[in-house]
Amino acid sequence: MVQRFLLLIAVLAFSVSPALRAQDDEKPTIAILSLGYHSNVNLSVKGTLDMLQAYGYIDQEERAVLDQRQDLEGEGINIIWGDAAYDIGFANLMVRDALDRDPDALITITTPVAQIAANATLDMEDPPVVIFNVVSNPYAAGIADAPCIKPAHISGSQFLAPYDRIVPLMLLQNPDMQVVGTIFTSNEPSGIFGASQISAIGESLGLQVESASIVSTADLTIAAEGLVSKGIEAFILPTEATVAAGLPTIIQVANEHGLPVMYTAGNAVYRGATIGAGVYSYFKEGVIAARMLIAHWEGAIDIATAGINLQNDLSVGINLDVAAAQETEISQELLAAADFVIEDGQSSEGVTPGLPEVNPYLEEMTLEERRAMDAEFLAERHCSPERIAEEQAALDAASE
Repeated sequence: MVQRFLLLIAVLAFSVSPALRAQDDEKPTIAILSLGYHSNVNLSVKGTLDMLQAYGYIDQEERAVLDQRQDLEGEGINIIWGDAAYDIGFANLMVRDALDRDPDALITITTPVAQIAANATLDMEDPPVVIFNVVSNPYAAGIADAPCIKPAHISGSQFLAPYDRIVPLMLLQNPDMQVVGTIFTSNEPSGIFGASQISAIGESLGLQVESASIVSTADLTIAAEGLVSKGIEAFILPTEATVAAGLPTIIQVANEHGLPVMYTAGNAVYRGATIGAGVYSYFKEGVIAARMLIAHWEGAIDIATAGINLQNDLSVGINLDVAAAQETEISQELLAAADFVIEDGQSSEGVTPGLPEVNPYLEEMTLEERRAMDAEFLAERHCSPERIAEEQAALDAASE
């Protein structure tokens, strides 16, 4: 109750604070909105802010303000923050209050916030641009139908965990494993999709996959204990916001029973997972969102014809300290597949808890070089009439 009361006070303060509208039309206002903040989301935010700074929209002094998650009325840009603290009801309120402040664009992080923003802006006469990231399946979530078949004011990046490469890692760790467990949230499309992928791929590999659904993080202990009672030998968890927020609860149950936990994000090893295997990288998600937004502001692209990006490169991390505490011996085959390991509290690649990815930084280059690189990236995602027609034909064929 106390947490909900404090969150209500924060949201009310957010809604009544003065709008950060620019006096001249050349200075944009954006809202950066997330279901909650943890290390993965922080990497996405860092990518966005790094890009805005590289392009000169914010300076070092303004960046210091933004790094504290404080609203900014800057010289080149206005930024509004929103954090729903993993409460879907408050996420709806957060998006509505952000829209009341008449932003030029919303950058939404995580599937639930992207869904809410898409639904809230669909019927607006002049909606702000919505650019999403860290969304595992915008098509299952109803945000878009295909990369180029989407609302004209919406684009973003799909952060799709390569489950076909992730699930087999558990057999690389233990070829004799027979039963694994997964947990997903019943109203999160990313979790539903991920759990279905884990089940289908696991069963194709000869694994028995036990599933448990939850409504909120309050259900996680019972769900995890229920799976343990079914004889699971490990947890494999899908990419989704609620399970990510409740990962420490699952890990506590797993550690009590000496079971390894694989979460579908490489950097989850810094939050207690034995194995992290997922998309690389969250930082790039934020970079891509800013890349689209800046190009839109500067007239280089039209969001209506900016196709949704797909990022699904695999990153694997292993926490040998957690494995030792669980009395789990990591196989040499799995160690060879890892991008980084943690041992005695230290990362093999300089990854840190605050920045839990390998090299979460922009490449050093001139602004002219960056513009050229970004233009090339966006040109490859352009929705030409031919591409739109092909995607629509594929959708029509699939529906017959």
